[in-house]
Amino acid sequence: MSDLRKIIAITASIPLAQPPSWAVWERALIAAMNDAALPFAAKYTRPDGSLIWRDDNDDSFQSRDGADDFYESFYNWPLLYLMGGGAHLLDRAHHHWDGITAQLTRLGLVRKEYERGYDQFHQGESYIYFYFLCLADPQHPKLRERARRFAGFYLNEDPTALNYDPQQRIIRAPHNGSDGPRWGYFDDGAEIGYGWYPYMAPYGLPYEDVEGVSDYEDLKDPVLARRMGEVMQHRMGRGDVATNLIVTSLVTNAYLMTGDEKYRAWVTEYVGAWQERAARNGGLLPDNVGLSGAVGENMGGKWYGGLYGWSWPHGYYNIGMAALVGGANAFLLTRDAAWLDLPRRQIEAIHALGQTRMLGELAMSLGHHWVGMLNDHPPELPLFVVPYRHADSGWFDYQVPTPIYPIALWNLTHAPEDWARVQHLRETSHIDWRTVIPFRSKEDAGHEPPWLCYLRGENPDYPEQILAESYGQVARRMEKIRHDDADLREVSIHHWQEHNPVITEALVQLTLGAPQIIYNGGLLLCQVRYYDADAQRPGLPEDVAALVEKIEADHIVLHLVNLNLLESRTLVVQAGAFGEHRFLRAHYAERTSPYPGPVGPAGYAAPPLETRTVSLDIEDRWLEIVLPAGTEITLRLDMARFVHDPSYTQPWEVTP
Repeated sequence: MSDLRKIIAITASIPLAQPPSWAVWERALIAAMNDAALPFAAKYTRPDGSLIWRDDNDDSFQSRDGADDFYESFYNWPLLYLMGGGAHLLDRAHHHWDGITAQLTRLGLVRKEYERGYDQFHQGESYIYFYFLCLADPQHPKLRERARRFAGFYLNEDPTALNYDPQQRIIRAPHNGSDGPRWGYFDDGAEIGYGWYPYMAPYGLPYEDVEGVSDYEDLKDPVLARRMGEVMQHRMGRGDVATNLIVTSLVTNAYLMTGDEKYRAWVTEYVGAWQERAARNGGLLPDNVGLSGAVGENMGGKWYGGLYGWSWPHGYYNIGMAALVGGANAFLLTRDAAWLDLPRRQIEAIHALGQTRMLGELAMSLGHHWVGMLNDHPPELPLFVVPYRHADSGWFDYQVPTPIYPIALWNLTHAPEDWARVQHLRETSHIDWRTVIPFRSKEDAGHEPPWLCYLRGENPDYPEQILAESYGQVARRMEKIRHDDADLREVSIHHWQEHNPVITEALVQLTLGAPQIIYNGGLLLCQVRYYDADAQRPGLPEDVAALVEKIEADHIVLHLVNLNLLESRTLVVQAGAFGEHRFLRAHYAERTSPYPGPVGPAGYAAPPLETRTVSLDIEDRWLEIVLPAGTEITLRLDMARFVHDPSYTQPWEVTP
């Protein structure tokens, strides 16, 4: 580490008398996914990195829909790398990003390496892949150029993509991208009409006031389908929508790459505009703004009805995530906690509308999100539910409130009021939050409740349980890959992501001390992350396992283990994903007794371990830990959160 500025170093001295089972599981899971990625790529991709699929000239594919499903198939490969996965994962992640981008360009979805124009709910799913690439490889010149260019589509730096109106502080269309505002709801040149689709039936009608259309089944009539389509084309085709808050991650990413002040200014300006609109609407985010800047301009004055807004298709599900993404990005860039009132008010308002209903009475449009959680319960089970959607008829679509949003908020604030909201959900859920249910959602999330119970000391076996569950999921997906004989030129665009054997939720929780990202466009916000000091790359060094055992408002407890019995390992621990936090002091046990004891017949038993507690001032975003062969260390790290400007700067990039 001689080429670095001075970083305080601590050397572990506690011998690894009995390797923790979680540490063995953790390294086994990383190794399994390192290996599993290669046969997945061999089966499903071409030599250029693109996905094996139908001919590029197939005109049945819509040019506004589907890019996210291609990118999602690899989104967490760079994430696994930056937690300690093999170097080949980063190489493959670059290769497949480039191959898929070229493929989507041929399909007509992408121009200038960015989506031509679609909603940010789906674009957010695409670009988490890009953000993880930037976090894993921030000095890559092509990534740096892309980060600036992509953000420039929203700062009006490309004259062919004038997405933003700085006077009204709006993104000019719900569908936006490298082509600028992409007016209308339907694909260019397509027949306007919203017909009956079985997979959309759970979400019902986009609007309740379309003449002659009172039931979703009415859309089987082509005349009524066209009438609904014309209304959607008008109401959802221009002006800003709350879901566009997700684009703030794209601009924040450019700031993290460059430190250029213009990106911070844009994020705060844009989020500030939505925060003002919410304040004028009693705290609730209105979901639509016309080109004049007036809420409800295209909706007859209504604050609801915008694309991916309160009415259709998901309501609170996507409004909540947009508010969290926008508020968190503004908070990250300014360290002003007032920005977090934006998501907090949405969560509070929806929870305040909650009711107790019987499970059998519920027709939840997002019921598939609760798979495995409620199926074993009788229909007469009382549940606390909240309305996810609002239309002319009022609040409706009562569902189990997701714990992910209040947990994500608490992860940022560690405030008692935010924890109380999480606790209320636990008390009203009728589910044992300590249970690790063997399932895997599209978002690679859903095990936040048992993880929180572990952090609170109530679920001591959770690390082993979630690591074993994850290993089992990798094994199952590998078996699915082996038995997959589908014609890959005809499969659904969800086919590859359903087979992706890289499953990272457990590692994010245990090693980084964080819940899964907000999947539709959120950035990684965590307690710590790691660098291999000898290899000068992100991630845990080979053979090293990490476990965040406790998270409190002013400190964390971190356990590090070197399972290698032959070689020392050195790592740098960083405070926060972007160095936004600061380590104040470290407290740890230092061995004072001799080890390993005498050589020869008297040495069959190790001498008793004796230690003393050492406290060391750090006052830095980085801390170096030397782990001699076969050692471990548990550190209490006192922390100040959100005190530094965030960046992708790596420790070896800072000169003395």
